[in-house]
Amino acid sequence: MKPRAIRINAHPPKTLSWWNRMRDQIDMDPPYQRRGRLWSPSDKGYLIDSIINGYDVPKLYLADFQTGENPLNPNRLPFAIIDGKQRLEAIFDFFDGTLTLNHDFKWRQDETLQLGGLSLRDLRANYPQVSETFENESLDIMSVVTSDEDEINELFVRLNRSKPLTGAEIRNAMTGPVSEVTRTVSKHEFFSDIIRFSVKRAADYNAAGKILLFEYQGKLVSTKKSDLDKFARGPSVEQSRLELSGRRCVDNLDRMVEVFLPKDELLSSAGIMPVYYWLVRQVDDASLTVLREFLLSFERDRKRHRDMHVQGGQDNYSSIYSRYDALNRSTNDGVSHVGRVEILERELGTWALQKGYPPPGQRKQTRP
Repeated sequence: MKPRAIRINAHPPKTLSWWNRMRDQIDMDPPYQRRGRLWSPSDKGYLIDSIINGYDVPKLYLADFQTGENPLNPNRLPFAIIDGKQRLEAIFDFFDGTLTLNHDFKWRQDETLQLGGLSLRDLRANYPQVSETFENESLDIMSVVTSDEDEINELFVRLNRSKPLTGAEIRNAMTGPVSEVTRTVSKHEFFSDIIRFSVKRAADYNAAGKILLFEYQGKLVSTKKSDLDKFARGPSVEQSRLELSGRRCVDNLDRMVEVFLPKDELLSSAGIMPVYYWLVRQVDDASLTVLREFLLSFERDRKRHRDMHVQGGQDNYSSIYSRYDALNRSTNDGVSHVGRVEILERELGTWALQKGYPPPGQRKQTRP
């Protein structure tokens, strides 16, 4: 049996003030981390409440790179967060003054004090005993020493197994070529500037994985969690084919940036994005200039159809929109992807004819 290439020990106790001074020495965004800033101000305030009142706080895990050169430490920092990012961010926010105590906060040592809504600066000025309790508190920090990324990712997944991680967050914690290419694709400006749907639970990474799978297969396929998991873990993935698929994703996302507006209302749902991706991929360059106008028209008519259906009315195109709505209910099904793209392509041609625009053509794929 291969020996474990990892060592986990309790880090020497340090105060929160010490960790705050060391914050620039902690890599808060290693690739295996789930997306941060998920906690609400109330969630963060509850953590500060727990610390000040002496309640137990779960252990934090840090990769410890103080022993020397390590291939997992490209930023050359002494530490990298493995588990506990949101807790550290909440603590640092309280030090920075961007977070205050929850309004219902009560200090167990003297519940008559009205401390709710106060910042750490307020506490230092008027209630130093409370501020010192917070600043001098220490957390249980586990120091993880390894040069094996697989070990760190395995630890992260195990620590979060009982937490409600999304499939995308688990896949983002995996090592391997598919995860790496997916991360690269998800960093495209399309995901940071153009989409409107939330990316707090790695929805951008999830969408990037779907279109990468499309490109790798060369066709529209099922993108259910099991499909994406299998793709991410796949031992038989061809590296050259995968890299080409990633470049095609980037090429087509460049085209999508030309079609859609920043924070586009058409991209409010993550479920429709892969369909639009494939539509943009298929149509010729001349059609790109009118594609957004068509999609807005299609969505307006679809909404009108739904409203009429609720009111008991009918219109000549009801079967088209009923079919599209039905397919939309199975967002990740391969048949749904194919059916929605076919409807949009067909309706684009009809709409262009009515508008007097040139009929849309198929785009020639130029990459070898």
